[in-house]
Order: sequence, then structure tokens, then C-alpha cells
Amino acid sequence: MHIAIIGAGLAGLCCARELLAARHTVVVYEKHDDPGGRSRTCETEVGGLDFGAQYFTVQSDAFRKRTDAWRKAGWVAPWTGRLVSLEDGAVRSAGRAQQRLVGVPGMGSLARYLALGSDVRLGQRVEGIEPLGSQWLLSVRADTAPVPATAGPFDAVVLALPSDQAALLLEPAPEIAAQAAQLRMAPCWSLTMAFQDTLGLAYDGAWIRGGGRLGWIAHDASKPQRRPGEHWVAHATPEWSLEHLLEDPERAKEKLLKAFHDVTGSSVQPVYSTVHRWPYAQALAPLPGLFLWDEARRIGACGDWFACGLEGPGRIENACLSGLAIAEAIS
Repeated sequence: MHIAIIGAGLAGLCCARELLAARHTVVVYEKHDDPGGRSRTCETEVGGLDFGAQYFTVQSDAFRKRTDAWRKAGWVAPWTGRLVSLEDGAVRSAGRAQQRLVGVPGMGSLARYLALGSDVRLGQRVEGIEPLGSQWLLSVRADTAPVPATAGPFDAVVLALPSDQAALLLEPAPEIAAQAAQLRMAPCWSLTMAFQDTLGLAYDGAWIRGGGRLGWIAHDASKPQRRPGEHWVAHATPEWSLEHLLEDPERAKEKLLKAFHDVTGSSVQPVYSTVHRWPYAQALAPLPGLFLWDEARRIGACGDWFACGLEGPGRIENACLSGLAIAEAIS
């Protein structure tokens, strides 16, 4: 079959590799200039920084089999950073140790490895899907073209997108579109910083407890194969990010920098800082199951917003398992 996948995040790329292995013809469309979705690495004047997904863990045997292969290939490595919990200025143990893996030399590297061998068309945004008999046509807009182009026909379409975006494009399949529309994903403001002088902090990552603006901070350079330096990433809480979703970026940066200084107790000012707004950062309460699929129309959706039998909010493991499962259903 000739299959289109919309979205080159980890769900879409895992799906593509599985379909290619089953000898289907696959085209992946991605609106950004690099693959990875929310696991992309931000290339800055101080080097690459993980401004989205920070690491991933493994719960299932199926995903462990994949990650073992990725480790053997040198695509990922364990992050053994010192992780703690911060509350009211007190540093506490983060609890039970859990192995955390990261892409090397950046989180975005894993997506680039997974994209090898696939027809991934970067900088191309799919704006609409319409039926053509039993097949599908896509309306695709590229930055280099003044008007959208038509792509296809395709025998099947997989939307590897956040639920809000998937629901809009699933309009030709109203039953599963309605299911996707049930879930809303939480936003996240991300702050990246570089300091000339050391902050002298006794940890490499911390969950911030007790409310407030920030929920997580991490010393990015403490991860394996990163560029040396005092490089930090901070993520705002879902609640603060939602309340300030439309905040001017410079104002958001000012507020988050103050929050970073408050929680770390450091007054050292960064020589570089920027913010990024993730409108669809995480599914806090994923949908049951592995994916959505309309067999009659041969269109569906996958992503980290499916529970996949795992505990907790949607993570990288959810994304990969969902992409693999929908590929198996299509094949």
C-alpha cells in the first residue's frame, strides 16, 4: 500500500519504520525543518539543547526490546545525573532510582536515526485531507511554494499529531475525530539558558514541588555526549503555561528567569536565554487503548496521547508503542 504519515515525531517515525519493514511505500510529512516533534533538540549559539522531552524511561517489555537495540546501536545512552526534588528551598531525595535514557548527542538525534531510510519530507504542512474514491488526497503547503499542492493518492493515512491537531484533520472520519477531540493536551513554556560561570548546584535535575511557575529544571550538559558548559533547561508547570499561553515571549522569559533564580537560590545571570512555547506538550490523562483506526476509510491516529497500557501521563514510550501498534494493524 501507499501510506501517508503526517508528523515526524517518534510515533510517526516508529510507524514508518514498521510499515517499511512490511514492504509498504511510505511518505512522512513534517511541518518543521527537522524531525522529532517534542523530542527535538534546539540548535543555539551555545550548542544543542534539549528544550522539549528531557529523557525517557521504560515500563514495557516490548519497548525495552527496542531501547536495548537503540543502546547497542549507540543511539541512546543512560543519563546518570543527580536528580532531586526541590520544595520551599529544601533539597530532597527524588525517591526510587529509575533508569533514564537520552538520545545522543541530543534528544533530537534519536528521531534522525529513526528517520534513516524513510521518505521524510520536512518543511511541509498538511492542511487538509479529502477522499478520492477509496483513497486519500492531501493538501500540502511548503514554505517554498505560494499555494498548497495536492499529494497522493494514498491508500491509507496515519496522523501522528497531538490530539487537538489530529481531530481537525480527521474530519472525514467523524467517529474517530470525535474521540480525538475528547482529549486536550497541556501546554508548556520551556526556558533554555547558558551561564558563563558555574551555578554551583549540587544536582543535575530537579522536580519543583509546591506549585509556582516551574515544574522541572535540568543541567543539560550533564547528559552524555553534550557540549560542555553551564547549560540549563527549565519547564513551566502545565497550570502556569495554560494561564500564560498567550504571554509575550519576552515577558514569559523574564518571569521564568526570576522563577529559576528563586528556586535555585542562584543570582548568576545567563549570557544566553530564550523561551519556546509548546502548545501541545503532554497528555496528562491519555485515551485508553493504543491508537484510533477507521478500517473502512483506512485512516487513523497515533501518538503519546494513548495510554498503551502504561501508568502515568503520555511519554516517549507511549508514542513509540502507539506508532508500532497502528502499523501492525494496517499491515
